[in-house]
Amino acid sequence: MEKNQLNLSVSGMTCAACVASVERVLSDVEVVEAVSVNLPLEKAVISLRESLAETHRAACIAAVERAGFGASELLPALTTRQVNEDRVAQQRRRVALAFVLAIPVFVLSMLLDDLGSAGPLDARLTLAMLAAWPVYVISGAEFHRQAWASLRRGTANMDVLVHLGTTVAMVWSTLVTLAPVLPSLPAFVGQAQHVFFDGAAFIIAFVLLGNYLEAKAKLKATDAVHSLMRLQPKEAWVVVEEGTVATPIDEIPRGTLLKVRAGETVPLDGVVEDSTAMLDESMMSGESFPVRKRESDTVSAGTTVLDSTLLVRTTALVGDTMLAKVIELVDEAQMGKAPVQRLVDRISAVFVPVVLVAALVAASVWWFMAETLAPDSTMASSEMAVMVLVSTLVIACPCALGLATPTALVVGTGRGASFGLLIKGIEALEQAHATSTVVLDKTGTITAGSPRVSHIELLDSDVQELLCLASALEVESTHPLASAVHTAWENIGYARPAVEDVRTFPGLGLVGKLDGDTVAVGNIELMEERLNTLPEGLEEKVALRARRGTTVVLVAKGPRLLGWLEFSDRIRETSEAAVRRLKQTGIRIVMLTGDREEVAQTVADAVGITEIVAGVKPDEKAERIRALQEDGVVAMIGDGINDAAALTVADVGIAMGAGSEIALESADIVLVRNDLADAVAALDLGRATMTRIRTNLAWAFVYNLIGLPLAMGLLFPWTGWLLPPAFAAAAMSLSSVSVVSNSLVLRWWQPAAVLRSGDI
Repeated sequence: MEKNQLNLSVSGMTCAACVASVERVLSDVEVVEAVSVNLPLEKAVISLRESLAETHRAACIAAVERAGFGASELLPALTTRQVNEDRVAQQRRRVALAFVLAIPVFVLSMLLDDLGSAGPLDARLTLAMLAAWPVYVISGAEFHRQAWASLRRGTANMDVLVHLGTTVAMVWSTLVTLAPVLPSLPAFVGQAQHVFFDGAAFIIAFVLLGNYLEAKAKLKATDAVHSLMRLQPKEAWVVVEEGTVATPIDEIPRGTLLKVRAGETVPLDGVVEDSTAMLDESMMSGESFPVRKRESDTVSAGTTVLDSTLLVRTTALVGDTMLAKVIELVDEAQMGKAPVQRLVDRISAVFVPVVLVAALVAASVWWFMAETLAPDSTMASSEMAVMVLVSTLVIACPCALGLATPTALVVGTGRGASFGLLIKGIEALEQAHATSTVVLDKTGTITAGSPRVSHIELLDSDVQELLCLASALEVESTHPLASAVHTAWENIGYARPAVEDVRTFPGLGLVGKLDGDTVAVGNIELMEERLNTLPEGLEEKVALRARRGTTVVLVAKGPRLLGWLEFSDRIRETSEAAVRRLKQTGIRIVMLTGDREEVAQTVADAVGITEIVAGVKPDEKAERIRALQEDGVVAMIGDGINDAAALTVADVGIAMGAGSEIALESADIVLVRNDLADAVAALDLGRATMTRIRTNLAWAFVYNLIGLPLAMGLLFPWTGWLLPPAFAAAAMSLSSVSVVSNSLVLRWWQPAAVLRSGDI
């Protein structure tokens, strides 16, 4: 966590208005610079203007508590999960109690006609009153407490609406029931025939049921990321002279030798030092088939050894593993807010006060004009006014609005992580949804990025001199071709010379000094700059090899051109299928590469790309991206090393290779599997998630557009419909549950099977 960032757990939030209240009170704390609050995760991420101190934490917690919410230092995610599971179990018991008490109230209020009298009181109404008050006081206690806390801080949320609605219904109904023994009451109360005990009881029961179903669904929404968290074992077997010792993983330094037995989970990232085994990597990358790991292969924390014991030398601490980075990225993404959600937050901040005014206006209209608007109604004007007031207050609770975006985001990002698609923020999802152009790097993206030296052409040298000099120059390079050069050099077994003053010329090659001579390795453009003359026909020979898909790197010492190395790189098995899938969605595809035109054209022809831009230097790629952005939203897919600037400039940067630090920092989406098919899947997931968010918001707004007029009685003169309070409560709860359920559909999203198999 950054030094100027504070994460808090916040309890007691029920709707978007609560989120807005928490963000507002935290923003008022002097040291706070920015705040983001997530309703489903019950978490606040606070950016501070200075380094975090204990006084800052105390000030933020105090501000939240003064606003009527609970706040505490963020607990470990799995601990929070257990707390939430216990809370859901408690909510289930509260729901059961509420319905056990509400059903008799309904029977007494709506189904039975006459039970005689209890002295001067009506026995049926008296029993209904006695059964309803425990529901109001006990089951509804949390709503009443939160409502008063909200009113004390000068805001209004869902609890205020529920509290006011049920209180009005209970007070009115109680006064009507007790009117025979309270002669001082106004005459219209004593003459009233309708009570709303059933409405008040069922409002509380249905809201509790809705909250329970929401809480249960929110637990499901975080299943994916919590499954990842559970992959990290707490202990590992450290190899020592006496055998092995069980050691907590947070005490294990880099370079420690671990024993991982068949059936156990790899505890930390590392390199296989001895033995071979099949590993299940499905939970980290979504790869359905086990992968064979041999000596010198890398393994990731969270993967499972299936059939043999491995000795693994650790390369990362517990907080630096790929698993830890995946969880951190998903956590950050889930805290994001779409621009449309920010609009919803602003609406929610004024929504409840507007509803209060609308409810009072509607109730006043029915009180004074009921005989005109509904001349045939069996209810008195006062009774209709109370019904309209209660129904309007209850049905307008803005729960669905507050849950629309974050629930879909939590499910979508968690589901993506389970397939190795790491989405760093909601902005990336929004842009992915609107992508019109996809720019592809060649090496490491369309191709596997593991080139090998396929041929050595000697002009004025021998193999030993040429390879040793090339490897010495490439020793500081991270380019995939450098690894191929080093592999070829290692095979001949000679020592490398010590080249000094090595300089990199992006897009051209490297130049250094050896024994007073200038030495160089790079493309033909570099050699044209460094050498006075080039052998006759060299350009044609290089072009011929480029047309075959071979990359040529020339080596020179002083005025001599020693020869060249030819590299070949296989095209990924799924690249052609991925390009075809992009075309099917109507997306424009551009290959952007620093390689020669002939090499680029050969690869493009193999996968079906018709538009290529070749010979582009790394610092020029960003300018090409900017030019393409004039025509729409551009996604850049690269390896995250030479493409860092382009990934940053693109609307959506997708990096192949989650192990690269620059990939994590530059890209918006990181792919664990290094597969172009996963880049296409990430765009598909973006579209799927944004579709859920938009349908959630549409449902929430349409629900209020229909429900509010119906509850206020605006449609009564034409339809004769007036919404009873109990039905209003059921509809309000149903809207929230529907939004969360719609988001949970994303739990069944998965990359197209035909895309991953290359059969499309």
